[in-house]
Formats: sequence, structure tokens, C-alpha cells
Amino acid sequence: MREFAERGADLELAGIQKRFPGFTAIEHLDLTIPAGSFFALLGPSGCGKTTTLRLVAGLEEPTQGRILIGGKDVTETKSHERPVNTVFQSYALFPHMTIIENVAFGLRRRRIGDALAKAHEALRLVELDHLAQRKPQQLSGGQQQRVALARAIVNRPALLLLDEPLGALDLKLRRQMQLELKSIQEEVGLTFLHVTHDQEEAMTMADTVAVMNKGAIEQMGAPAQLYELPRTTFVANFLGQSNLFTGDVVETTSSAITVGAAGTRVIVPISRAQRHRGIVTVGVRPEKVTLHRDEPETDPGRNVVGPGRIIDVSFSGVSTQYIVDVAGLGSVLVFAQNMGIGPIANVGDDAWISWDIEHGFGLEDEATAPERFPADDSTSSIAAQHRDALVSELEDR
Repeated sequence: MREFAERGADLELAGIQKRFPGFTAIEHLDLTIPAGSFFALLGPSGCGKTTTLRLVAGLEEPTQGRILIGGKDVTETKSHERPVNTVFQSYALFPHMTIIENVAFGLRRRRIGDALAKAHEALRLVELDHLAQRKPQQLSGGQQQRVALARAIVNRPALLLLDEPLGALDLKLRRQMQLELKSIQEEVGLTFLHVTHDQEEAMTMADTVAVMNKGAIEQMGAPAQLYELPRTTFVANFLGQSNLFTGDVVETTSSAITVGAAGTRVIVPISRAQRHRGIVTVGVRPEKVTLHRDEPETDPGRNVVGPGRIIDVSFSGVSTQYIVDVAGLGSVLVFAQNMGIGPIANVGDDAWISWDIEHGFGLEDEATAPERFPADDSTSSIAAQHRDALVSELEDR
């Protein structure tokens, strides 16, 4: 039987490969998650993140490689014997049990003393102890999600897996729960592994984000680091939005490179560029770009692109999004914060754009490769297996 953890444990995936008949889900994965951290595995459907979660949870066996939790090799350990719990998007609560009974269920099965007291403590942590005697169907979706979280953390798993846990919630509640999950993780001190395709969730909650693509980690680091300095086209476009320009390096100094893209010179600092010669893709985030109605004066510290023509204007409240079509370069995206009333320019207007040279970045690659793997299976199958296991335990009582 798995141990009752007082604090989080580190997770190590060493040389993991997972092949299914006809395709490879994970080519080669090495990953270490420090104990007590909030780690996000971020990527689109088909990147292998769900397969990784299933491997850690013990619902799949790796073709090659080892899985270690707290330094202990659990590769051959059965799912229910691992110090791991999972919070699913589908909640998987027992509808015939009260909230307190749902939370205490695992403790009672493991014959942990003071199961009810510990369950009440977990409910207080998620601010739902006052609803302990209600049934799941009497709660809102957000409240059910909190109960599912309380049921997972009351067992004090060394590692808590979060499988798209907020996907079923509305936008306002999802943002509230993002902050609450981060606060709870800091308070309980467990290791959280959050598997998601939602960039905002990953950047809001995680200490470290690993962007996964085609069965491998494309880039890993602090959220701000990944956003400010993406290394590849995939990361630049998946984690937020980017304006990308490709061309030959036409000039190099001790501090910067200059790329010639369709007759436009774009300067990027050497320290923010991954490659310094040949054909290079450089970029800038849309919110770093300034829109001008008239051609701006020459400034050695800024890149200037234009003239172009505005082909779309979209008001989103906080900002206005402009798409500027520039001959040779294509569409350039600009996010302008709404400081006044209404847009500063309209569809059909001529415009120039500029940005601080220090805000640009240079990528390792020139273009993304086609997707190699088919999409992940729906993670609802994981929740179904988890629920079936709990029902089996219940029937044995």
C-alpha cells in the first residue's frame, strides 16, 4: 500500500519512450520535476502530454525508460500503489455520497485514523466545509471541482496530477480557481503536475512550464522566460501570439544581428537570438508593437516596418487588435491598449509599426515541422478507469 506523504516528492522521467501499434506517442522524454513545485506540462492535442500523465499515474507502461517518484523506481508499480492522485476535469464524485463521505472515502479504505477530521480539514482548505452534508448534484461545477481537489489532497499524495481540471468551468470561475489552486499548492506543499492545453492556466499557476510537441519537450523554463524568449516557432506561436519574419542575416555586430526580410531590415540583439548566421526567423510579440498613422522618425533603438494597410480592427475591451498588411511581409498583428475612446485607426488606413529592438527575439528554426503523431485519446477514459476502481473498492466494503 502506498505511503502517506507529508510533503511532495520529486518526479523523474528517464529515457521514456511509448509506442503503440502503428505509432509512437513519446519518442524520448527526460524530465525532472523538483519536490514541492507546481509544474505545468503544456501542449496541444497530440503532443503526448496525456500519454505522459497516464504513464506517471500507472495507467500505461513505458516501452522504454524509468519513472521515479521521490527517488524510488515505480515503473513496475501498480497504479493504486503509487503515491499519486489525479484531479480530473470530470470530477468523478460518487453521487450517492455526501461531500464529506466523498472526501473521506480514500482515508477510510486505507484505514487512516480520524478520517472524518482530516476530511473536514481538507474541505476547510477549499472553503467548502459548510457544505459537507450536501450531495454532489446540489453543488455548482466550481464547487464540485473543489471537492474533487479536497478528495485528492486529503490522501497527501507525494504527487498530485491535475488533468485539465478547470476546463469545464466558465471563464470568471476558471480564473478564480487558477489563483486558488496555486495558493492551495503553496499551503499543502505537495508536488503538482498540471497537464493542460491552456496557455493562460499554465502561466498563471506554474513555477515551471514545459512546452511539449510531437512527443518531446520543446522548451522548458519559468513562464516569463518562455514567453519573452521562445526558442522555436512552435513555442512562439503556441505560447501566445507572435509576429515572425524570416530572412538572411545581412549584418552582424558585437551586439546585434540584422535580418533582411522582404526588403525590410529587422535588428535583434545577439543575446536574444538563437542563431546568428544564415536564414533566421526573428519575431516580436503583438503587445510590444506600436501602431503609427504617420511614418515615425528614424530611431536607432527601434525597428520600423511599413507602410502597410490596416485590414482588420477588433475591439476586445482592454485592447484593440489591428492586423496590418505589409507588402512582402504579410499580416502583422498589433495589440494596442485602449487608453482613450474608440480605435486610433480604421480599416483601410495606411499605417506603420515599430518596436524596441530589445523586445525582439531570434529562433532556432525557420518553420515548424508537420505534426508527427495523431491526437491523444480523450482523458475522460482515465477518469472512467479511476471511477471504476473506486466503485470496485466500494463494493468490497
